[in-house]
Amino acid sequence: MFAYVSWAHSGGVMQHSKEAKVRISPVLVGLMGSGKSSIGRRLAPCLKVPLVDLDDYIVAKDGRSIADIFKQDGEAFFRQLETRCLREVLGQHAVIATGGGVVLLEENRQLLIAHPPVIWLHASPKFLAKRIVGDSNRPLVAGKKSLAETLKCLQELADVRYPLYEGCADYVLPRGDMRKPEALNSILVFLEQWMLKHPNSSTVTTQVIP
Repeated sequence: MFAYVSWAHSGGVMQHSKEAKVRISPVLVGLMGSGKSSIGRRLAPCLKVPLVDLDDYIVAKDGRSIADIFKQDGEAFFRQLETRCLREVLGQHAVIATGGGVVLLEENRQLLIAHPPVIWLHASPKFLAKRIVGDSNRPLVAGKKSLAETLKCLQELADVRYPLYEGCADYVLPRGDMRKPEALNSILVFLEQWMLKHPNSSTVTTQVIP
């Protein structure tokens, strides 16, 4: 769908300019803890669109928490539900923050590739483990009490998922110790470049925040 934005570069920081006409709906992918939701919440206002968090969408659709879905019906059921919900949200006039395992199914990867730009928030398992250790709301690491256990789990996930993220991504953001404002700025720079390369996506003009 459509988001209408423009930026001007000043002193290393991307700032909004007066107006532009652009069709763009970024999709954020990455391992749990990489900041898809939190950065998405910052990115959405810049693009003057809402944030659609796929996990939140699934919870609203199913009426249960992600943890309860995993516990009661298993991961295979969750992945099927995730695919149905992904189909529903892709193409919406929004920034879309996906779940960490969305790339596991080939069907989902093809959906993501068909709805660019896809932005991979890349971070090392060590960085992520420090952020999410002890988080009971993340089913795959909920039983891991120590940092070492969490790191081992994340490394195993990364070994499988990182090549899949890379295969879908139009842009790889190296999170590392990058703070969220810096991450946001890097994404905005990429999106400006991406839009310049896709002029045929321009449609309707609207005012953006100065």
